[in-house]
Amino acid sequence: QVQLVETGGGLVQPGGSLRLSCARSGRTINTYDMGWFRQAPGKDREFVAAINWSGTRTSYADSVKGRFTISRDNAKNTVYLQMNSLKPEDTAVYFCARDIRLYTSTTELGPGGSWGQGTQVTVSS
Repeated sequence: QVQLVETGGGLVQPGGSLRLSCARSGRTINTYDMGWFRQAPGKDREFVAAINWSGTRTSYADSVKGRFTISRDNAKNTVYLQMNSLKPEDTAVYFCARDIRLYTSTTELGPGGSWGQGTQVTVSS
């Protein structure tokens, strides 16, 4: 059983920064395209950022372009989301996902898909 565990969320002031981490545990021989999604209370889960298996291609939602950066370290089995210039509207539970569809901005995952448990990000004065 493979698990994805997100860490790094918390409370931050507007304009501040956070770095989220998504660590993979369990045994697998595959490396997947990975992504970050977020969901605010009462709203649908939405795409935030994605990165391909080798880390050479990325995509972002228009709402976070220029502020967020996705990266990965396959040697550590970890994907990161660096969030700068945070806004109150960024407040949500952030989820890591495996085997995402790169460039499509969809929440649908591929055959090897898996979701993390989520980490809360709150941006408030």
